Amino acid sequence: MQIGIIGLGRMGGNIGRRLMRAGHGAVVFDSNPKARAALAQEGATQTASLAELVKALAKPRAVWVMLPAGEITEETVKQLGVLLETDDTIIDGGNTFYKDDIRRAKALKGKGVHYVDCGTSGGVWGLERGYCMMIGGPKTAVERLDPIFAALAPGLGDIPRTPGRASLDPRAERGYIHAGPTGAGHFVKMVHNGVEYGLMQAYAEGFDILRTKESAELPEDERFALNVADIAEVWRRGSVISSWLLDLSAAALAKDPQLEGFSGFVEDSGEGRWTVEAAIEQATPAEVLSSALYARFRSRRERGFGDRLLSAMRFGFGGHVEEKPEAKREARTAPPNAAE
Repeated sequence: MQIGIIGLGRMGGNIGRRLMRAGHGAVVFDSNPKARAALAQEGATQTASLAELVKALAKPRAVWVMLPAGEITEETVKQLGVLLETDDTIIDGGNTFYKDDIRRAKALKGKGVHYVDCGTSGGVWGLERGYCMMIGGPKTAVERLDPIFAALAPGLGDIPRTPGRASLDPRAERGYIHAGPTGAGHFVKMVHNGVEYGLMQAYAEGFDILRTKESAELPEDERFALNVADIAEVWRRGSVISSWLLDLSAAALAKDPQLEGFSGFVEDSGEGRWTVEAAIEQATPAEVLSSALYARFRSRRERGFGDRLLSAMRFGFGGHVEEKPEAKREARTAPPNAAE
């Protein structure tokens, strides 16, 4: 199957590579010519504009947009809405707010262009591990794109199968689901990221408690100089709290036990906030997820070991590099034309 891919960053480029490895054709565009050329060397067809990309695709076209949520995605979808034709499909694989998906789908419906939202988890490891996908949109469009989703998904792998699932949708076991109508995919991914915040914060606080057990403020016979790198490793082996996030934490601690390579200035990419907003709208208690979000805000004023572990986990799964606090302050105080 042929697909267009717009945005060849950490995830977009690897999505193209994984699809090509599975025998699919990729027509790609990125504002960075080097990114386009790199995929072309691996078999993709590179294009220099959105119009050229659309022209290079066979009908009915499918275009995967993998750009940061916000204005750049909004503008790209608008341009595609003009260029595409009836029965073509736009797939937004980024972290768009689900209400924006609903609005965009309504705007495109009059022209007969389908809109599919795909919450995509897997980060920089997706090329080898596969991507977990939560998909929203019209049933016919999602089913037509199934070969694409199946190729990107991790598959059954070596995870034990869940008892009682024999009569249920087999796609979930392979790592992707059709969650519901337009917006449902990104809504599920939004909550996924909110849960991620909570899990990460729990690990960060736990390891901070372990590390400060040798505090001089404690009675001398109650002070323990604990090896947090070894604790992270042993918890990976048969513990009920083992997870990929713990794997990443163990790797970071083994390399740098004090995590001195991380600032602990922890960003939030938006989904945590939207999850808390949804909880408020639905009058659903979310104490842990709310607290985890606020902890990230607090990290931008005062930072400790737990915050550095959060930074290490974010770097591990997504390649996120935290800006130094000094750079943040300079950006906030710089005059309007300072960057020009």
